[in-house]
Amino acid sequence: MLSELEKLERFLKIKPLYFDLESKEFVWLDTRLLPFEEVYRRTKDYRRVAEAIKNMEIRGAPAIGVSAAFGLALAAQESRARDAEGVLRDLEEARKLLAATRPTAYNLFWALERVMKRARGEAASGDPGRVAEGVLEEALKIYVEDVKTNVEIGRAGSKLLEDGARVLTHCNTGALATAGFGTALGVIRYAWYEGKMVEVITTETRPVLQGARLNVWELKKEGIPFKLIVDSAVAFVMKRGMADMAMVGADRIVLTGHAANKIGTLQVALAANYAEKPFYVVAPTSTIQRSWDPGAIVIEERGREEVITVMGRAEITLRDVEVYNPSFDVTPPELITAIVTEKGIAKKPFSESLPKML
Repeated sequence: MLSELEKLERFLKIKPLYFDLESKEFVWLDTRLLPFEEVYRRTKDYRRVAEAIKNMEIRGAPAIGVSAAFGLALAAQESRARDAEGVLRDLEEARKLLAATRPTAYNLFWALERVMKRARGEAASGDPGRVAEGVLEEALKIYVEDVKTNVEIGRAGSKLLEDGARVLTHCNTGALATAGFGTALGVIRYAWYEGKMVEVITTETRPVLQGARLNVWELKKEGIPFKLIVDSAVAFVMKRGMADMAMVGADRIVLTGHAANKIGTLQVALAANYAEKPFYVVAPTSTIQRSWDPGAIVIEERGREEVITVMGRAEITLRDVEVYNPSFDVTPPELITAIVTEKGIAKKPFSESLPKML
């Protein structure tokens, strides 16, 4: 595991999060400060990890899942219980706190349940030390698998990009949204590594500006050509033929093919379909909820400060204005051309292709 971990980490150009095995600390890049400052935070407290997820220092469904897994590893490390059942109780308390951070990101719940399943299995030994070791090992597995999965997603999705492709994307789906490579932006990164000339059009992605801040930062580092547009320019750009396709990520997908992603994604899908351009969703299979009910997708609503200010700094409207701030929307399957995963490209009908992948 450790040699594989070291090999992967050397491969990553951008390392947004990791577990420091020497200091036993979880470390992450605070995405709120990008692109102007690159500040890494570190902690031994799972409560601080929960705070970082909730206030979007860490964001992106895969990154949230990996971080939550390491949060449980910290909780097991912190536990002073003298028996395995006591460690499980402490882990359950931590699980509840971490699960309450971001309700839409399915990877969060997937990762928490996977680590807890490992913890329950190790608890059968009665050894609290084995529980803590098992939890950390499972979290590290999730971390390594996420990087591998993203590379495989890139390999599969790059087949959709011809040399010279112009791709419109919404929100950040690169290394910063994962353990280190990316989903939709990872596809673009993989195609770029293959030597294909690609150009990206990224939206600003209001209100937290993940496109203007994070995509710009990542694309600059890679040297990939790009243009930044305001969110309201998407339909104009697509209709004018300035993009060959739209490619986005997802925070939760159900078996019908309904995909939840950053607010504004539905508008991108509508514009792409009207302009007769492909609209692709890119996500690992860990983002797919085994449910046939689109109503199972919880839409997170966030605070008013995100809307009435720019990143909590400059005010852009009246303080007492009424605000509605849904963080996600759901794109129906009829607007999605295909869903790219590490296991290949799911095509319509998604109700048949997605279950086969799982």
